Amino acid sequence: MSEQTTQTIAEEALEAATSPWKDIAWNGIWKQNTGLVQILGLCPILAISTSFVNAVSLGLATILVMAMANVAISLLRNLIPYEIRIPVFILIIAALVTVVDLAFNAWLHPLYLVLGIFIPLIVTNCIVLARVEAFAAKNTPLESTVDGIAMGIGLLWVLALLGGVREIVGTGQLFGGIEMIVPSLRPLQVLPADYPGFLAAVLPPGAFIFLGLLIAGKNWLEARAAARALQQASPAH
Repeated sequence: MSEQTTQTIAEEALEAATSPWKDIAWNGIWKQNTGLVQILGLCPILAISTSFVNAVSLGLATILVMAMANVAISLLRNLIPYEIRIPVFILIIAALVTVVDLAFNAWLHPLYLVLGIFIPLIVTNCIVLARVEAFAAKNTPLESTVDGIAMGIGLLWVLALLGGVREIVGTGQLFGGIEMIVPSLRPLQVLPADYPGFLAAVLPPGAFIFLGLLIAGKNWLEARAAARALQQASPAH
């Protein structure tokens, strides 16, 4: 067997081994994005995305909860009776959210006060419950962990982009409240100092408008990619 053939077989084997993980990651980050495709968890997405720092902080907390909840339920899936699975899932998620809530209170207290009720509300966030029911309860702990992290990252980038755009348009600044996490840092003035601000951007109507634009942008990109793939697949005339 030639060296080139051996290398080709090795590459194909590596591709086959990594493909499922790529699919899980891509599914969570883009294809089945919880904020733009499944439209889950609108309450925290719209309410907490008034600034970049708040949005990212809640997104990171959600990633942590989703990863821990997925791996915990995947490990226990064969021990949980099917008839009572939802109450048990919620109980496990509530315990993990309590740990995260207490950690924020202990180590990031100013930010904890800003996020307020939205950290405990992760318990009832349908994003978390939907993933443990649809994926973690049916797959291995490793796959479930990757899925939880990927879904969380998908929510995180939506929150970060939404929060950043709303903050810039609404106040002219970015990273407002960063001093709550790193006391030596200060917000970045993106627009001129005399920018009057646009109040609607940081109010609920602005949240709906900017989220709608993000959804439209994603749909446009996917439609364009599908049209390009169809054009390449069609025989040349």
